[in-house]
This record gives sequence, C-alpha cells and structure tokens, in this order.
Amino acid sequence: MKDDGKLHIVMFPWLAFGHMIPFLELTKLIAQKGHKVSFVSTPRNIDRLPKLPPTLAPLINLVKLPLPHIDNLPENAEATIDLPYDKVKYLKLAFDGLRQPFTHFLQASSPDWVFFDFAPYWVGPIAAKLNVSTAFFSIFIAAFLAFAGPPSVMLGRQDDSRSKPEDFTVPPKWVPFNTTIAYRLFEILRVFDSVTGDDENVSDGYRAGTTIIGCDVVTVRSCSELEPEWLQLLEEIYQKPVIPVGQLPSTAFNGGDEDNDDAWKATKDWLDKQARGSVVYVAFGSEAKPSQAELSEIALGLELSELPFFWVLRTRRGLADTELIELPEGFERRTEGRGVVCTSWAPQVKILSHDSVGGFLTHSGWSSVVEAVQFERALILLTFLADQGLNARFLEEKKMAYSIPRDYRDGSFTRNSVAESLRLVMVKEEGKIYRDKVKEMRGLFGDRDRQDRHRINVTKSIVLALGLHVPSETAIVCIQDKINEQI
Repeated sequence: MKDDGKLHIVMFPWLAFGHMIPFLELTKLIAQKGHKVSFVSTPRNIDRLPKLPPTLAPLINLVKLPLPHIDNLPENAEATIDLPYDKVKYLKLAFDGLRQPFTHFLQASSPDWVFFDFAPYWVGPIAAKLNVSTAFFSIFIAAFLAFAGPPSVMLGRQDDSRSKPEDFTVPPKWVPFNTTIAYRLFEILRVFDSVTGDDENVSDGYRAGTTIIGCDVVTVRSCSELEPEWLQLLEEIYQKPVIPVGQLPSTAFNGGDEDNDDAWKATKDWLDKQARGSVVYVAFGSEAKPSQAELSEIALGLELSELPFFWVLRTRRGLADTELIELPEGFERRTEGRGVVCTSWAPQVKILSHDSVGGFLTHSGWSSVVEAVQFERALILLTFLADQGLNARFLEEKKMAYSIPRDYRDGSFTRNSVAESLRLVMVKEEGKIYRDKVKEMRGLFGDRDRQDRHRINVTKSIVLALGLHVPSETAIVCIQDKINEQI
C-alpha cells in the first residue's frame, strides 16, 4: 500500500466473458475510489472488452499475457465463446500455462491484493509466497457455492462425496434449511465431465476447492438481502470471511456515439415500432448453444406464441464448431415483421432497457438475470450449462422466474410448452406474480446506491484479512466513513 493509502489490486478472471465482465465491473468500482487496478487476461480478450470510461482509464492497466499454445486448442481461441463445449477443457489447460508469466507479473508489480477466479487454483500459494493478500471473487451466487459444498467435498476427500449424477439432483446434507435448489438430471449430465475431470484435466471442483483453501477472503457477487441464509452457510463451511459485493450491474461505456451505430439504430427503429412491454427478448449468453432439435422447438414456440420477439441467435461457437444449427424452413418468412433474428453481436443492455421489451427468454446466466431485473423484465428460463440450473431453482423459489417445462432426464421440451410459457409470463393473469416480483426486486439489482453500500463490506473484509484489529462497532463505522479512501 502506498503512503497515500491507495492500493494496487490485480484482477485475474477465468477466460469466459460471463466472468471477465463482472471482474471488469468490480475493477471500475475500485478505480472510482482512486486505486490502481491491473486487469490481467490474454491479448484477444483484452481487445474485446468494452471501452473504459476516460475518467477511469488512467487507473486501470490492461495487462496482456499471451496464451500458451497446446494441442487440440484451436488457433485464436482465447475464451469460451470461441469454442464448442467439448474443447473448453483445453482452454483450461492452456490457462494453467499462464502460471509462470503471472508469477513474474506479481513479482514485478508487487500488488497489495489479487482478486482471482476459480480456474487459476494455483494463484493462492504463489501470492502467499510473495506476501500478497488474496480474494477469491465468485461470479456465482452464494446458493451455487453452498450447493457445491465445503472444499473437502469439492476435492473428493470425504467418503460420502458425491460421485454420480443422481447425487446432484437433491439438496446436499450440509444445507440445514429447506430448499428446492438442486440440478435436474439432464442439467448435471450435461456438465458432469467438468465436475469430475478426466485424465487430461483437473475437475472444476478441484480448482474451486483449492482456490477457496488458498485465499484470504471470499467475495461473492450477491447481497445479504437476496440470500442471507446462503451467505451465512458459506461462512460456516468455508471458515473464512465471505463478503457480498453487490450484483455489479453493467456500466458499459459507449463513448457517447451509441445512437450513431448503424446496427443499434436499425434495432432501435424496429423496437420503437412495437407496443410497450410486448416484445420477448431471446438470448442464451456467450456459451450456451441449443441443439438442432432444441432450436427448432424454440423457433416454432416463438411462432406459436404470436408475440413479437427479438432473438440473438448463436449458430456456432467459434470456427472449430462444426455442428451448425439452422432455423426451421420458412420460419423467418412466416414471422417477418413480428420477429427479428440477429446472428451477430447485439447490445443486450440497450435492448433490455427499451420500453417495448417486456420479457426475457434466457439461459439464467447470472449476468443476464441482473441485466433483466434492473429493467424489470419478466424472466422465462431455459437452462443449458454450468450454474444455470441452480440459478433457475433459486429464481423459481423466489417467484422471480418461470422455467419452461422439460423432460427430467433428457431435457427435451415442446414448441407448445415454449409458447404457453411465454404467454403465461408475458400476458396472462396467472403470470402476474412473476412480472410483479421482478419489479419488486429491481432495487436489489439496479439501485447503485444500494450496491455501493454492499461494497462497504469489502473495505471491512480487507482490514480484517490484513490482520488489523477492529475492536468495536465504532471502529467499523470509522472504516465505513472512509469508503471514499478504500474500496
């Protein structure tokens, strides 16, 4: 720490935009308090990040570490968005190759803190040797982390650790309260290989468990009003401070020229012609890609719903993805004027903020959930990978979203269930509970003053993790009063 009390903090996210963007949002919030931040990723990912606000750019150093070449990883694939799902494990292996250059960067820059993701599980011991404090920053909500369990379970060190897919379809025994949060069988079957690992790669559980053991504090993209019981449970099973830092809603900087962008102008012109709250926005994030059968049922369900829609459709994941998917024959012709299918990048936050959008058919990735709720858009869920199933159960429990009915084992669904679900949530009286609940929860997701209050907790956690004694509530109030001097 410098004599002026300012910190140098390093951010090191996993190579997925669903991780990099929340890390970047936290980076900007830290820089707003006058601290220096080094955001570390690979060259192509750094070049694809949103523009930084000019007022913050001098405090944020974008550090490019070239990704090592390994067999089976396609050329220029530096993020999960560039790869089909079965190739992502090779991206993790290449990411592990950054261990030495990242160590050299820490040695040369001497930061005060490193905020790192679950994937670089080797950061904790490296930082400890260099006397650098560490925080695991989870872009996953506390309920997901608690479902994964204590590190001993993640590392498979307990005799009763979960070993088969069915073990993940019920709430774990360490959750002391009633909950429905668990995977559907088809959801865990789709990601079970990443849970268990293989001969080529360590499991995600091992990465996360080792990361938690090796960090000083855990920071979570959450807030105490949303999931207090899960945050408390995390502290109990981790036995270290767990700090919610708020939902980190997007603050993308557009340089002031967004209205002159031709692609957005065409999109806005179409949205302007639609009735208020009538449009279904459809997007499944940067990683999820429907199968051909799923794509057909989604499309035909949208057609049957008779609702206007704007669909951002990814037909392939990177150049290495040979499994192309196609819309049903005649679909675009039959829905012309009522719907738009966009196969390139689209400005999701701008679209969701438009008054004509009333609902969001989404994979339930948490960044998308945050963006939807801050604009009071009703949620219709269709999960695919990773944490999405547990996010969906969490949102269902709180009556914040409705999931399209699916076969429990294989995840199949019909066009009729898509159409009926969309109409239920968007227009029917029975779906009013979901529309009202999202409006009620907006403050937890989009109120920036409230989000800032959560980040006061980060200041307190850093003080505690550095070993400074905080003897009284008066001292804690003093720390909170210094929010403009600390994170």
